[in-house]
Amino acid sequence: MNHDMPTSSGTKDVVSSHSVFGAPCWVSLTSRDVKATEEFYGAVLGWQWRPAKLGDRFRIALADGSPVAGIAGVAAMWQMAVAWTPYFAVRSADDAVARVQERMGTVAVGPISLPPGRAALLADRDGATFGIWEGDLFTDWETWRNAQPAFITLHTRDAFDAAIFYGEVLDWATQRPGCCEVHYEGGEVVLRSLGDVVARIESGALGAAPDPAIRPHWQVHFSVDDVEACARAAELHGGSVLSKGSDEAVLRDHDGAQFTVTARRGR
Repeated sequence: MNHDMPTSSGTKDVVSSHSVFGAPCWVSLTSRDVKATEEFYGAVLGWQWRPAKLGDRFRIALADGSPVAGIAGVAAMWQMAVAWTPYFAVRSADDAVARVQERMGTVAVGPISLPPGRAALLADRDGATFGIWEGDLFTDWETWRNAQPAFITLHTRDAFDAAIFYGEVLDWATQRPGCCEVHYEGGEVVLRSLGDVVARIESGALGAAPDPAIRPHWQVHFSVDDVEACARAAELHGGSVLSKGSDEAVLRDHDGAQFTVTARRGR
């Protein structure tokens, strides 16, 4: 979750989760070692860092001065998996959590109050982890949208079944102003927010696979200028390259968290 959510300034620039509900609004990484994580992602993605308000184990990643992700060095202490997790904006955290439970999903944490909002960490019925946020977002929301991950992808058993689950939990395709649009394209489910592709859902994951890269999970894609340079930097700093193409590479960081770098292009 965003470990440094600002309090509302009362200005017209503050954007609420109520106006962009259903859309990805943040990504967060749980890690074992904050310093090592800073060094790795600084080298691979060029991020800078600043402290978060929740304490020494938390950091905010900056790209060109704009916050793009949160880091929580609590994996060992809280016995959590090392992984990237997307958070979605919701109109009501309580309603979203209740809908997850009604649909056989899992509530891991929350909802908990993190002024100026509320958050929860959840899993869908196939075990893919995601979070929700209700409350104020950034005063520079459009800047974050431009600097954010290119999109996120859910690798799951059945894309259409997953789309129904998330659509009912997150109010996708409800025709309400601000809701996300859902399209079915080439066997994939494509999610658009304000015209931008922000998520994809694809079938093919194996629920009982021993490899977490094959089990259902959300994959975060970061936009970069040079995929090859990111892959080289990952290997030089203790990570690994799982696969690589001309415009995309799937990487693991020094701690085992998997993510994708994608050549920067218009969405």
